[in-house]
Amino acid sequence: MQFGVFSVSDITRDPTTGRIPTEKERIDASVAIAKKVEEIGMDVYAIGEHHNRPFFSSSPTTTLAYIAAQTERIILSTATTLITTNDPVKIAEDFAMLQHLSGGRVDLVLGRGNTGPVYPWFGKNMQDSVNLTVENYNLLRRLWDEDVVNWEGKFRTPLQNFTSTPRPLDDVAPFVWHGSIRTPQVAEIAAYYGDGFFANNIFWPKEHYQQLINLYRERYEHYGHGKAHQAVVGLGGQFYMAKDSQQAVKEFRPYFDNAPVYGHGPSLEDFTAQTPLTVGSPQQVLEKTLTFQEYFGSYQRQLFLVDHAGLPLKTVLNQLDMFGEFVLPELRKEMESREPADLAPAPTHEGLVAARRAKLEADVADTEEPVASDRDQ
Repeated sequence: MQFGVFSVSDITRDPTTGRIPTEKERIDASVAIAKKVEEIGMDVYAIGEHHNRPFFSSSPTTTLAYIAAQTERIILSTATTLITTNDPVKIAEDFAMLQHLSGGRVDLVLGRGNTGPVYPWFGKNMQDSVNLTVENYNLLRRLWDEDVVNWEGKFRTPLQNFTSTPRPLDDVAPFVWHGSIRTPQVAEIAAYYGDGFFANNIFWPKEHYQQLINLYRERYEHYGHGKAHQAVVGLGGQFYMAKDSQQAVKEFRPYFDNAPVYGHGPSLEDFTAQTPLTVGSPQQVLEKTLTFQEYFGSYQRQLFLVDHAGLPLKTVLNQLDMFGEFVLPELRKEMESREPADLAPAPTHEGLVAARRAKLEADVADTEEPVASDRDQ
């Protein structure tokens, strides 16, 4: 089981001080948060991709490469890489390069994106988003899996005798998760390829995500990748902690009430009752997170959103320190103790390399001629 943090990279006014951090402050904060993630024993840091205000993360691979140089262990991922508006060739090149620079500590979450104006900025039409997703991902897979690609599609110029460079580290492509809030076709794509499915699990009731995850699990088994409960699932979540629930609510309320991300809709109490958000003591964060396993089945990756809504860096780092001390050890122990013995392991580069080696050895064994023994002669 992997635990980590994902960021949507928003730049939001702190309602308690009225101050808006600069882009540089938020970029520097993302590096500090990633280093804290490693320090407290978490496994993954992920950051999203946006090309519009109030977000700063237009180039996740640049940020992650910088973080890779200052960390040793954590997996570096994306909260979303836009498969619709990015050129698959550039995705293939950028993430293979990041693989080499990080020693294989990289994977990515692909998504359609939900910001309409971004599509024409990159010469695309939002109405084509699902078809773009299907075509672009098919090409991306081929660019990583085949040394020489000849390809022709609808949305980009053809490729003739093209080789994406650098080649994936150890001839193993980065593991791919497909992220979706509401699109069943994305769950279908993830299942077809045997990839992971990531549900951000932030703003909707559990029933909403159960439908998508159950669909993905059913189709994963249908395509012969394993049993439904073995499918590779990742979830988001979010929390704010203090020594007791009353203090946590008091501290977080101004951020919840004023942050655009929450839409000024339900009250904090209603939102925490209806969604995965936990505002309370470390014990409450532990208990609510453990319910995810009950709702969605055993899964391989749990990421938390902690650096949003205008929360200052000092507060975010303090939240992670509390999580690492009071929640993470027990959460890891409890969730892993409840996993079925045949659950697929959380994806790592080392695991993918070992699986590829085993497959190659099995293929060789299948093609070898049997040797007759003395008794058979």
